[in-house]
Amino acid sequence: MAATGSKKVIYAALAGNGLIAITKFFAAAYTGSSAMLSEGIHSLVDTGNQGLLLYGLKKADQPADEKHPFGYGVELYFWAFVVAILIFAVGSGISIYEGIQKILHPHPITSPIVAYVVLSLAIVFESVAWWIAYKEFNRVRGQRGLLQAVRDSKDPAVFTVLFEDTAAMAGLVVALLGLLGVQFLGLPWLDGAASVMIGVILALTAAFLAYETKSLLVGEGADPATVEVIRNLVEATPTVSRMNEIRTLHRGPQDVLLALSIDFENNLTVGSVEESIYALEVAIKRRFPIVRRVFIEAQATRHHIEMLEADRRHDDPPAS
Repeated sequence: MAATGSKKVIYAALAGNGLIAITKFFAAAYTGSSAMLSEGIHSLVDTGNQGLLLYGLKKADQPADEKHPFGYGVELYFWAFVVAILIFAVGSGISIYEGIQKILHPHPITSPIVAYVVLSLAIVFESVAWWIAYKEFNRVRGQRGLLQAVRDSKDPAVFTVLFEDTAAMAGLVVALLGLLGVQFLGLPWLDGAASVMIGVILALTAAFLAYETKSLLVGEGADPATVEVIRNLVEATPTVSRMNEIRTLHRGPQDVLLALSIDFENNLTVGSVEESIYALEVAIKRRFPIVRRVFIEAQATRHHIEMLEADRRHDDPPAS
């Protein structure tokens, strides 16, 4: 379900940005606007980014094999990180360079009305794509704030598109203000300044996305609420004396690896321990389908080991 929602958001952004990029490049060539050229580059980069996210989703769906026994879920995190780098290196870098050139060598804009029409249409199309991304993100964030939901999210596809579209909307407004400044204030360099500002917006967006996706790529655990429910479920099991350790790792948005270290009751047979482990695994996976793999280690605590050693010494006869 989550992957379907992610793909819907990406396809909507891909279609919108592809059409907008073509229109912006046409307007930039016709009017000579540096800000419009930056916006065209921005939309072209976004279009390519959506393609990379779709590729990441496809790769992440590959089943586990001998070379990758835990699957390919991290592929999505990798390609989301690449998207962030591309926004910074290509989108931001070219926009800032183009803007500086226009500031140093300003020239008038021809037929600004064409640019206004293109920007207005782009704002409408971008708003539709942004709204689709926002609705999907809002559906999964619950009562959390926007930034907190991004930090907690394990699906970079949706929040990457959302922030890309937000940056695109901000860039369109900046480009529009730059063109208005050139036309009504008679300051050609404002078009270049708008291009630089668009580059700065992209750089800040890229830095934020890179930080969030890097954390996912390095490895994040399941959300605390999920971990607490699993802990309670294990500790409520009659055959469990105590739980020593619990570790979780997201291998993808819907793929969690769980490792447990459990101290079982002393009077259990090996067969009873095996049955308890199997029952726990079934119960956890039924409660949380995203937990794909469960590793349970039967291990006594240090205190338990010391008690067993003391009992053994007490029972052993003294050496003659």
